[in-house]
Amino acid sequence: MHGNGKTIADGAVVAPEERLSWPRTVGIGMQHVIAMFGATLLVPTITGFPVTTTLLFSGIGTVLFLLITRGRVPSYLGSSFAFIAPLTASAADGPAAQLGAVLSVGVVLMLVGVAVKLAGARVLDAVMPPVVTGAVVMLIGLNLAPAAVGSFEAQPLVAAVTLAAILVVTAAGPGLFGRLGILVGVVVGWVFAAVTGGLATERVDALREAAWVGVPHLRGPEFQWSVIALALPVVIVLIAENVGHVKAVAAMTGRSLDDVAGDALFADGLATTLAGAGGGSGTTTYAENIGVMAATRVYSTAAYWVAAATAIVLAFSPKFGALVFTVPDGVIGGATLVLYGLIGILGVRIWSEAKVDFTDPVNLTVVAAAIVAGIGNLTLSIGSVELGGIAWGSVGVLVGYPLMRALARLRR
Repeated sequence: MHGNGKTIADGAVVAPEERLSWPRTVGIGMQHVIAMFGATLLVPTITGFPVTTTLLFSGIGTVLFLLITRGRVPSYLGSSFAFIAPLTASAADGPAAQLGAVLSVGVVLMLVGVAVKLAGARVLDAVMPPVVTGAVVMLIGLNLAPAAVGSFEAQPLVAAVTLAAILVVTAAGPGLFGRLGILVGVVVGWVFAAVTGGLATERVDALREAAWVGVPHLRGPEFQWSVIALALPVVIVLIAENVGHVKAVAAMTGRSLDDVAGDALFADGLATTLAGAGGGSGTTTYAENIGVMAATRVYSTAAYWVAAATAIVLAFSPKFGALVFTVPDGVIGGATLVLYGLIGILGVRIWSEAKVDFTDPVNLTVVAAAIVAGIGNLTLSIGSVELGGIAWGSVGVLVGYPLMRALARLRR
């Protein structure tokens, strides 16, 4: 229990192994549910995967992640956007072949996790020093900026009300209430949209017609090498997102988590493998929830247990999934404008605390190119495989930094 479980002193944080009273922990956990829900359900909606099945494996994956990392890395495992391109490109091959590709990516990620676990933290220190990890964390957050702006522009008034509510509650809200700014802002924005006719009629109709209870649809995979080859580059993105998440949490909590980086990668791979085996979308550590932790400064893994349990229960309720889908674009835009920006700023924090020297031309030029590739969402194809800004930015800084550093040493 953190203190008396009811109040948090100004400037204090709730550590991963601590929790508030259960009613307050449930409130924080529900905020994590709100943060992950839209993106987690958006991926299966785009790719045609069953929404409730994806939600089920998302919750199960989060439970496994918390167990395997021994509660040291607060994280929610939601649907990975990196799978959208290969799954869309392989739609003609059928869902079973797509699931085989998802499962294969998960197995490769598990093997990477084992390798990192055996080699130790020195691998991460060598491959991802602070200048690199800060860049990866920043480009993950800022790469999502166009999505936030697009949602904001779709319903600017609703988005502005949501954003204003988040800012006011965060800045002036008393005690714990001030740390629930995202949740309060989403509720205020939804109510405002409902009153002003901003809810989509077809979504409201779908909510009315949805059943209260339903069993998620499970499906097995089959393996086609062409589809697997199409999806394997996703591993690069998942590694970057996972390690970036671990580094971001370490920066926020002031603790070294390098010794559990291998466990985190393995857990993410296991969750993706199970999703592919049962009919769900591949998973990844969620940047949206980093934003919630940065805003609330509550890093309690107990809140993630609440979020995971909620996801599993709600996977059996199509009615709730339909309710969440009624949250309009403007509300999402107002909330993500804050959340995605917070993720980008965490990259700056990593640089600041590590005292990264940006007068060094190697640091400056490599990071500059990677960040612009991420923000601009540079999208290029290698054969039939299309990779976006996070992948190219991450590869650029991961490969470019050691090469440029070696050239600089050679010159000297």
